[in-house]
Amino acid sequence: MWGKSRQVLRQLIVGGLLLALASFSSAAELKTAKISAEADRTRVFLDLAGPVDYKLFEIANPGRIVLDMRDSAATESFAAPAGKGLLKSLRTGAQNKTDLRVVLDLAADARPKSFLMPPESGQGYRLIVDLYPKGKGGKAEVVKSARAAPAKTRDVVVMIDPGHGGNDPGAHGSAGTWEKNITLMVARELKRQMDKTPGMRAVLTRDGDYYVGLEDRYRKAREAKADLFVSIHADAFTSSDARGSSVWMLSPRGATSEAARFLADRENNADLVGGVKLDRKDNTLAAVLLDLSQSSTIEASGAVAQQVLRAIAKLGPTHRGYVEKANFVVLRSPDVPSILVETAFITNPEEERRLNNPEQRELLATAILNGMRNYLQAAPPPGTQFAVAAEKNRPERLASRKATSEDEGDSGDGIALARAPRS
Repeated sequence: MWGKSRQVLRQLIVGGLLLALASFSSAAELKTAKISAEADRTRVFLDLAGPVDYKLFEIANPGRIVLDMRDSAATESFAAPAGKGLLKSLRTGAQNKTDLRVVLDLAADARPKSFLMPPESGQGYRLIVDLYPKGKGGKAEVVKSARAAPAKTRDVVVMIDPGHGGNDPGAHGSAGTWEKNITLMVARELKRQMDKTPGMRAVLTRDGDYYVGLEDRYRKAREAKADLFVSIHADAFTSSDARGSSVWMLSPRGATSEAARFLADRENNADLVGGVKLDRKDNTLAAVLLDLSQSSTIEASGAVAQQVLRAIAKLGPTHRGYVEKANFVVLRSPDVPSILVETAFITNPEEERRLNNPEQRELLATAILNGMRNYLQAAPPPGTQFAVAAEKNRPERLASRKATSEDEGDSGDGIALARAPRS
């Protein structure tokens, strides 16, 4: 009986040792950290000895991004780098005795995105945290200095796509009006108004009566580094009673199919995930990063479409009271928010007459521009006049969370400031 008990005890001890060794060997030590301040973001590189299980969350007042890494610790030689860009400082500390907490103290409001890169070219695992200006609006310090010496800003670039063209005339009305001509005239008017708007610049996918391939249209938007893409069309139906404008965005099904095609193109992959080079074996990681990129783009497309629909609705009843979704090829750009506007039904005689009226086309273009401008004011791209204006008008934010620790030296994130490494 005792012999059997000793055998069980020995198994428990060995099992415990193996478990402990496994836990120790799987620990992801934090070796080094680097900060890179770029034009539209601040990137934090955390070099690790192995893969890591981590969670990320935000704390306000003051703004911090916190990463809790399970079964991890910083090496003895680890030294926190000096802050840059949106990052004021970086601190580390023990959490729950077995975990590592990394705190990113923010210099201004920022929204984080993070992903883990596998070993590559002799380097180990790398956890990357990208900090983007909150609401894509730029950091407060830049705005403050801009008031004394205006900072250089870039124009918002909008790619305008007149549908059809050349040997693809599109639909036609009873009076003989071809869709390809209407879309070009509306697009030119919209470009004229955009180019007169401070902080905006428009580019046309075509500026004449010729055909441009559907995929080439959104490729042009990506090549121009466009912030927005709008395709102009005129609707048609078998019944002449159909009427009203409509606004469309890409359906999730279309995004999924396009993701598969982009994954086959390594150059596109690197561009879509922020310049990170991916080997062919990294398709799973690329798919995750591309999915995040597309999800964000589709969300932005929906916001733009909603604003444009509201603005057009002020001209008269729309065909539908909501943004419609379809798998339009021209809307498949994975990183440029894209919408399609059906200006009116060219098969409706009354709407056909309005589309041929320059004053009506001017009103329509103004409505589309107003909708896009409303979106840009709410979610301005970094480095633009819209971003600077948004920061100037941003109200003081109330603290959403207060420190609960009774220790005056505690920062509220579990790491006492007095114990924090110097940055």
